[in-house]
Amino acid sequence: MNEIEKNLLAQVADLHEIPIGAYNIRRDGEAAGRNSTANIEITSKTDKPGIDIRIKPGTKNESVHIPVIITQSGYGETVYNDFFVGKDADVLIVAGCGIHNSGCDTSQHDGIHAFYLEEGARVRYVEKHYGEGDGTGGRIMNPTTLIYMQKNSYIELETVQIRGVDSTLRITHVEADEGCEVVITERLMTHGKQIADSEMEVDLNGADSRARITSRSVAQDESVQVFRPRVVGNAKCFGHVQCDTIIMGNAKVSSVPEIAANNVEAQLVHEAAIGRIAGDQLLKLMTLGLSKEEAEERIISGFLK
Repeated sequence: MNEIEKNLLAQVADLHEIPIGAYNIRRDGEAAGRNSTANIEITSKTDKPGIDIRIKPGTKNESVHIPVIITQSGYGETVYNDFFVGKDADVLIVAGCGIHNSGCDTSQHDGIHAFYLEEGARVRYVEKHYGEGDGTGGRIMNPTTLIYMQKNSYIELETVQIRGVDSTLRITHVEADEGCEVVITERLMTHGKQIADSEMEVDLNGADSRARITSRSVAQDESVQVFRPRVVGNAKCFGHVQCDTIIMGNAKVSSVPEIAANNVEAQLVHEAAIGRIAGDQLLKLMTLGLSKEEAEERIISGFLK
């Protein structure tokens, strides 16, 4: 791989060399490397672009890396990846997409990921989006994540988009059975005239299911952000939604958390806050010798961790 491709992999998957374990690297629509293990099998779909990842029951302490990189200006694709996670498995899945666009045409990646968790399965899923390049062409990423959980399973989603993506529409849908737990953390920063739209629904269908959704974002310049998380309690359950945003410049932010209870024992909470950086925070850092810009950068960095 060339230096541009290596940098994209480092940004979206923290990969500086070929990973140990199962992996599938996709580059401009073609396979750039693949490896299965005794417990994790990766195969190509035969009816559409994408892969199936099958994780055997009881698999522990293994990981799967499936990054996508695009370096061709004007290239666009839709990819379908399905994850079948066996009973009592416990795995880390690292995805993400990086686009380098130095041309004048739009480059776009739409990824549809479906997760099927069997009873007692545990998954930590990390997805990072990153864009770069000095071209005028757009960098567009539209991820869809569908999660179906059998009883007592657990999933933790960490989604990160810090810079370089001109437009994104993120759709997440979760169906959780008895005793399931869902933890979703979203971190986002937009600048320039970027647009980020996130639609999320978590259906707590089983008794003692739980969900915790946390969104932290920074909107700068003339960018626009819309966040619509929805938790639906259809049984005895607990759900909490928290959205916090720092707004700067001429940005626009809309945060619309929703909770819906269809069972008398559903306990659901939502919180949302939008505001600028507090003046006393800036002043405190500036008295330590930082410029205003340096102080803002320090505050934003800490906020998005």
